[in-house]
Amino acid sequence: MPQFDTRKDGRSYLFALLLLSYVLGRVLQLYADRLPTLLIVVLHVLPLAIFALVHGAMAYRLRGILVFTVLCLGIASLFESLSLRTGFPFGHYYFTSLMGPKLLQLPILLALAYLGMGYLSWVVGLSILRLWDKPMAGAQVMLLPMVASFVMVAWDLSMDPVWANIEHGWVWRDGGAWFGVPLSNFLGWYLTVYTFYLAFALYLRHRTAVPIPLKQWRMPILFYGACAAGNLLLAFPSWIPKTVTDASGLQWMSSEIIGSCVLISVFVMGTFALIAWAALSYAIRTSRRSDTNLQSLVISISKDH
Repeated sequence: MPQFDTRKDGRSYLFALLLLSYVLGRVLQLYADRLPTLLIVVLHVLPLAIFALVHGAMAYRLRGILVFTVLCLGIASLFESLSLRTGFPFGHYYFTSLMGPKLLQLPILLALAYLGMGYLSWVVGLSILRLWDKPMAGAQVMLLPMVASFVMVAWDLSMDPVWANIEHGWVWRDGGAWFGVPLSNFLGWYLTVYTFYLAFALYLRHRTAVPIPLKQWRMPILFYGACAAGNLLLAFPSWIPKTVTDASGLQWMSSEIIGSCVLISVFVMGTFALIAWAALSYAIRTSRRSDTNLQSLVISISKDH
Protein backbone atom coordinates (compact mmCIF):
# COMPACT_ATOMS: atom_id res chain seq x y z
CA MET A 1 0.00 0.00 0.00
CA PRO A 2 1.52 3.39 -0.95
CA GLN A 3 2.28 5.73 1.92
CA PHE A 4 2.10 9.52 1.89
CA ASP A 5 4.26 11.79 4.03
CA THR A 6 1.83 14.58 4.84
CA ARG A 7 4.70 16.85 5.92
CA LYS A 8 6.15 16.78 2.42
CA ASP A 9 2.98 16.31 0.44
CA GLY A 10 2.10 19.59 -1.26
CA ARG A 11 -1.58 18.71 -1.17
CA SER A 12 -1.58 18.98 2.62
CA TYR A 13 -0.48 22.61 2.38
CA LEU A 14 -3.07 23.25 -0.31
CA PHE A 15 -5.80 21.73 1.86
CA ALA A 16 -4.73 23.86 4.83
CA LEU A 17 -4.78 26.98 2.65
CA LEU A 18 -8.24 26.14 1.32
CA LEU A 19 -9.55 25.54 4.83
CA LEU A 20 -8.12 28.85 6.03
CA SER A 21 -9.69 30.61 3.00
CA TYR A 22 -13.05 29.12 3.83
CA VAL A 23 -12.77 30.09 7.50
CA LEU A 24 -11.81 33.62 6.42
CA GLY A 25 -14.99 33.78 4.35
CA ARG A 26 -17.07 32.80 7.35
CA VAL A 27 -15.39 35.43 9.53
CA LEU A 28 -15.87 38.11 6.87
CA GLN A 29 -19.58 37.33 6.94
CA LEU A 30 -19.59 39.25 10.24
CA TYR A 31 -18.82 42.38 8.20
CA ALA A 32 -21.16 41.79 5.28
CA ASP A 33 -22.48 45.33 5.63
CA ARG A 34 -19.01 46.77 4.90
CA LEU A 35 -17.47 44.32 2.44
CA PRO A 36 -18.36 43.18 -1.11
CA THR A 37 -20.91 40.42 -0.64
CA LEU A 38 -19.75 38.60 -3.77
CA LEU A 39 -16.28 38.20 -2.23
CA ILE A 40 -17.82 36.57 0.84
CA VAL A 41 -19.91 34.23 -1.32
CA VAL A 42 -16.86 33.25 -3.38
CA LEU A 43 -14.91 32.41 -0.21
CA HIS A 44 -17.86 30.32 0.97
CA VAL A 45 -17.95 28.31 -2.25
CA LEU A 46 -14.69 28.21 -4.19
CA PRO A 47 -12.36 26.68 -1.53
CA LEU A 48 -14.80 23.79 -1.00
CA ALA A 49 -15.15 23.14 -4.73
CA ILE A 50 -11.37 23.12 -5.29
CA PHE A 51 -10.89 20.85 -2.29
CA ALA A 52 -13.50 18.44 -3.65
CA LEU A 53 -11.70 18.17 -6.99
CA VAL A 54 -8.23 17.66 -5.51
CA HIS A 55 -9.18 15.30 -2.70
CA GLY A 56 -11.63 13.48 -4.96
CA ALA A 57 -8.83 12.81 -7.44
CA MET A 58 -6.87 11.21 -4.60
CA ALA A 59 -9.76 9.10 -3.41
CA TYR A 60 -11.38 8.13 -6.73
CA ARG A 61 -8.70 8.97 -9.30
CA LEU A 62 -9.19 11.79 -11.79
CA ARG A 63 -11.79 9.88 -13.78
CA GLY A 64 -13.85 9.17 -10.67
CA ILE A 65 -14.04 12.76 -9.44
CA LEU A 66 -14.84 13.95 -12.97
CA VAL A 67 -17.75 11.49 -13.04
CA PHE A 68 -18.89 12.80 -9.63
CA THR A 69 -18.59 16.40 -10.87
CA VAL A 70 -20.57 15.78 -14.05
CA LEU A 71 -23.32 13.91 -12.18
CA CYS A 72 -23.47 16.48 -9.38
CA LEU A 73 -23.50 19.59 -11.57
CA GLY A 74 -25.64 18.06 -14.28
CA ILE A 75 -28.40 16.65 -12.06
CA ALA A 76 -28.40 19.60 -9.64
CA SER A 77 -28.58 22.12 -12.48
CA LEU A 78 -31.38 20.15 -14.12
CA PHE A 79 -33.53 20.12 -10.98
CA GLU A 80 -32.76 23.75 -10.09
CA SER A 81 -33.60 24.92 -13.62
CA LEU A 82 -36.79 22.85 -13.58
CA SER A 83 -37.86 24.35 -10.27
CA LEU A 84 -37.09 27.90 -11.38
CA ARG A 85 -39.56 27.40 -14.24
CA THR A 86 -42.20 25.09 -12.75
CA GLY A 87 -41.80 25.06 -8.96
CA PHE A 88 -40.86 21.36 -8.91
CA PRO A 89 -39.18 19.97 -6.87
CA PHE A 90 -38.06 22.81 -4.55
CA GLY A 91 -40.86 25.34 -4.85
CA HIS A 92 -41.23 28.73 -6.51
CA TYR A 93 -38.22 31.01 -6.05
CA TYR A 94 -35.72 33.18 -7.90
CA PHE A 95 -32.13 34.25 -7.31
CA THR A 96 -31.05 37.83 -6.69
CA SER A 97 -27.86 39.49 -7.93
CA LEU A 98 -26.16 38.64 -4.62
CA MET A 99 -25.18 35.18 -5.92
CA GLY A 100 -23.16 36.60 -8.79
CA PRO A 101 -23.19 35.66 -12.51
CA LYS A 102 -25.96 33.38 -13.74
CA LEU A 103 -26.30 30.91 -16.56
CA LEU A 104 -29.93 30.40 -17.62
CA GLN A 105 -31.08 32.05 -14.35
CA LEU A 106 -28.93 29.68 -12.26
CA PRO A 107 -25.96 31.21 -10.39
CA ILE A 108 -22.65 29.58 -11.28
CA LEU A 109 -21.54 29.80 -7.65
CA LEU A 110 -24.58 27.80 -6.55
CA ALA A 111 -23.58 24.96 -8.86
CA LEU A 112 -20.08 25.02 -7.36
CA ALA A 113 -21.62 24.96 -3.87
CA TYR A 114 -23.37 21.72 -4.82
CA LEU A 115 -20.01 20.26 -5.83
CA GLY A 116 -18.13 21.31 -2.69
CA MET A 117 -20.75 20.45 -0.10
CA GLY A 118 -21.89 17.44 -2.12
CA TYR A 119 -18.43 15.89 -1.91
CA LEU A 120 -17.98 16.72 1.80
CA SER A 121 -21.37 15.23 2.66
CA TRP A 122 -20.56 12.12 0.61
CA VAL A 123 -17.35 11.56 2.59
CA VAL A 124 -19.09 12.17 5.93
CA GLY A 125 -21.72 9.56 4.98
CA LEU A 126 -18.98 7.24 3.75
CA SER A 127 -17.18 7.60 7.09
CA ILE A 128 -20.31 7.03 9.17
CA LEU A 129 -20.80 3.72 7.33
CA ARG A 130 -17.02 2.98 7.37
CA LEU A 131 -16.79 2.33 3.64
CA TRP A 132 -13.48 4.09 2.89
CA ASP A 133 -11.59 1.19 1.36
CA LYS A 134 -14.39 -1.07 0.17
CA PRO A 135 -15.98 -1.36 -3.29
CA MET A 136 -19.64 -0.43 -3.40
CA ALA A 137 -21.82 -3.52 -3.45
CA GLY A 138 -25.23 -4.83 -2.41
CA ALA A 139 -27.34 -2.67 -0.08
CA GLN A 140 -24.48 -0.17 0.25
CA VAL A 141 -25.34 1.18 -3.20
CA MET A 142 -28.67 2.38 -1.80
CA LEU A 143 -27.68 3.01 1.84
CA LEU A 144 -24.72 5.33 1.35
CA PRO A 145 -26.65 7.78 -0.89
CA MET A 146 -29.46 7.81 1.70
CA VAL A 147 -27.11 8.67 4.58
CA ALA A 148 -25.06 11.19 2.56
CA SER A 149 -28.29 12.90 1.44
CA PHE A 150 -29.36 13.45 5.06
CA VAL A 151 -25.91 14.92 5.76
CA MET A 152 -26.24 17.28 2.78
CA VAL A 153 -29.81 18.36 3.54
CA ALA A 154 -28.78 19.15 7.14
CA TRP A 155 -26.48 21.82 5.70
CA ASP A 156 -29.29 23.37 3.66
CA LEU A 157 -31.60 23.21 6.67
CA SER A 158 -29.05 25.18 8.69
CA MET A 159 -28.51 28.00 6.22
CA ASP A 160 -31.45 28.44 3.82
CA PRO A 161 -33.56 30.79 6.01
CA VAL A 162 -30.50 32.98 6.62
CA TRP A 163 -29.46 33.26 2.97
CA ALA A 164 -33.06 33.69 1.81
CA ASN A 165 -34.49 36.18 4.30
CA ILE A 166 -31.48 37.87 5.93
CA GLU A 167 -28.77 37.79 3.25
CA HIS A 168 -31.37 37.92 0.40
CA GLY A 169 -29.44 35.59 -1.91
CA TRP A 170 -32.73 34.18 -3.21
CA VAL A 171 -36.43 34.78 -2.65
CA TRP A 172 -39.18 32.22 -1.99
CA ARG A 173 -42.17 33.73 -3.73
CA ASP A 174 -44.80 32.18 -1.45
CA GLY A 175 -42.83 32.03 1.79
CA GLY A 176 -42.86 28.84 3.83
CA ALA A 177 -43.10 27.19 7.23
CA TRP A 178 -39.35 27.07 7.98
CA PHE A 179 -38.87 30.81 8.56
CA GLY A 180 -40.09 31.69 5.09
CA VAL A 181 -38.67 28.60 3.35
CA PRO A 182 -41.17 25.98 2.09
CA LEU A 183 -40.83 22.40 3.30
CA SER A 184 -40.86 21.32 -0.35
CA ASN A 185 -37.38 22.84 -0.65
CA PHE A 186 -35.88 20.23 1.67
CA LEU A 187 -37.74 17.36 0.05
CA GLY A 188 -36.48 18.64 -3.30
CA TRP A 189 -32.94 18.84 -1.97
CA TYR A 190 -33.11 15.28 -0.75
CA LEU A 191 -34.43 14.07 -4.09
CA THR A 192 -31.75 15.98 -5.99
CA VAL A 193 -28.72 14.91 -3.98
CA TYR A 194 -29.95 11.35 -3.59
CA THR A 195 -30.27 11.10 -7.37
CA PHE A 196 -26.68 12.10 -8.11
CA TYR A 197 -25.31 10.17 -5.12
CA LEU A 198 -27.10 7.03 -6.31
CA ALA A 199 -25.75 7.52 -9.82
CA PHE A 200 -22.21 7.85 -8.43
CA ALA A 201 -22.67 4.79 -6.20
CA LEU A 202 -23.75 2.78 -9.23
CA TYR A 203 -20.62 3.99 -11.05
CA LEU A 204 -18.48 2.81 -8.11
CA ARG A 205 -20.23 -0.55 -7.81
CA HIS A 206 -17.70 -3.40 -7.70
CA ARG A 207 -14.85 -1.02 -8.57
CA THR A 208 -11.66 -1.45 -6.55
CA ALA A 209 -11.20 1.34 -4.02
CA VAL A 210 -8.10 3.53 -4.28
CA PRO A 211 -5.75 2.53 -1.42
CA ILE A 212 -5.06 5.82 0.37
CA PRO A 213 -4.22 6.04 4.11
CA LEU A 214 -7.23 6.35 6.37
CA LYS A 215 -5.96 9.64 7.81
CA GLN A 216 -6.41 11.23 4.38
CA TRP A 217 -10.18 11.09 4.99
CA ARG A 218 -9.95 13.43 7.98
CA MET A 219 -9.81 16.69 6.04
CA PRO A 220 -13.28 16.40 4.38
CA ILE A 221 -14.83 15.75 7.78
CA LEU A 222 -12.94 18.74 9.20
CA PHE A 223 -14.25 20.92 6.36
CA TYR A 224 -17.83 19.80 7.06
CA GLY A 225 -17.32 20.51 10.76
CA ALA A 226 -15.98 23.96 9.88
CA CYS A 227 -19.17 24.61 7.90
CA ALA A 228 -21.22 23.79 11.00
CA ALA A 229 -18.99 25.86 13.29
CA GLY A 230 -19.08 28.79 10.87
CA ASN A 231 -22.84 29.02 11.27
CA LEU A 232 -22.34 29.83 14.96
CA LEU A 233 -20.81 33.16 13.94
CA LEU A 234 -24.21 34.23 12.62
CA ALA A 235 -25.19 35.02 16.21
CA PHE A 236 -22.71 37.93 16.38
CA PRO A 237 -23.19 40.39 13.44
CA SER A 238 -24.61 43.74 14.53
CA TRP A 239 -25.93 44.62 11.07
CA ILE A 240 -28.71 42.00 11.07
CA PRO A 241 -32.15 43.66 11.42
CA LYS A 242 -34.36 42.75 14.35
CA THR A 243 -37.10 41.43 12.05
CA VAL A 244 -37.31 40.34 8.42
CA THR A 245 -40.30 39.94 6.12
CA ASP A 246 -40.56 37.13 3.58
CA ALA A 247 -42.12 37.44 0.13
CA SER A 248 -45.53 36.30 1.42
CA GLY A 249 -45.64 39.22 3.87
CA LEU A 250 -44.99 37.22 7.04
CA GLN A 251 -42.62 38.81 9.53
CA TRP A 252 -39.98 36.78 11.37
CA MET A 253 -37.67 37.54 14.27
CA SER A 254 -34.06 37.39 13.05
CA SER A 255 -32.92 36.08 16.42
CA GLU A 256 -35.29 33.14 16.10
CA ILE A 257 -34.08 32.34 12.57
CA ILE A 258 -30.44 32.45 13.62
CA GLY A 259 -31.03 30.58 16.87
CA SER A 260 -32.78 27.74 15.06
CA CYS A 261 -30.08 27.54 12.38
CA VAL A 262 -27.37 27.47 15.07
CA LEU A 263 -29.15 24.60 16.83
CA ILE A 264 -29.34 22.65 13.56
CA SER A 265 -25.64 23.30 12.99
CA VAL A 266 -24.67 22.01 16.43
CA PHE A 267 -27.04 19.13 16.99
CA VAL A 268 -27.47 17.82 13.43
CA MET A 269 -24.44 18.84 11.37
CA GLY A 270 -22.21 18.59 14.44
CA THR A 271 -23.52 15.14 15.25
CA PHE A 272 -22.87 13.88 11.71
CA ALA A 273 -19.32 15.27 11.81
CA LEU A 274 -18.64 13.83 15.27
CA ILE A 275 -19.87 10.34 14.37
CA ALA A 276 -17.83 10.36 11.15
CA TRP A 277 -14.69 11.58 12.96
CA ALA A 278 -15.10 8.99 15.75
CA ALA A 279 -15.57 6.15 13.25
CA LEU A 280 -12.48 7.21 11.31
CA SER A 281 -10.37 7.67 14.45
CA TYR A 282 -11.36 4.22 15.69
CA ALA A 283 -10.46 2.68 12.35
CA ILE A 284 -7.07 4.43 12.36
CA ARG A 285 -6.27 3.21 15.89
CA THR A 286 -7.32 -0.32 15.00
CA SER A 287 -5.17 -0.25 11.87
CA ARG A 288 -2.16 0.94 13.86
CA ARG A 289 -2.60 -1.82 16.45
CA SER A 290 -2.84 -4.39 13.67
CA ASP A 291 0.36 -3.07 12.07
CA THR A 292 2.12 -3.15 15.44
CA ASN A 293 0.98 -6.71 16.13
CA LEU A 294 2.10 -7.78 12.65
CA GLN A 295 5.52 -6.20 13.14
CA SER A 296 5.87 -7.92 16.53
CA LEU A 297 4.96 -11.26 14.95
CA VAL A 298 7.53 -10.79 12.18
CA ILE A 299 10.22 -9.87 14.71
CA SER A 300 9.31 -12.88 16.85
CA ILE A 301 9.54 -15.25 13.90
CA SER A 302 12.84 -13.74 12.84
CA LYS A 303 14.29 -14.28 16.31
CA ASP A 304 13.10 -17.90 16.37
CA HIS A 305 14.98 -18.54 13.16
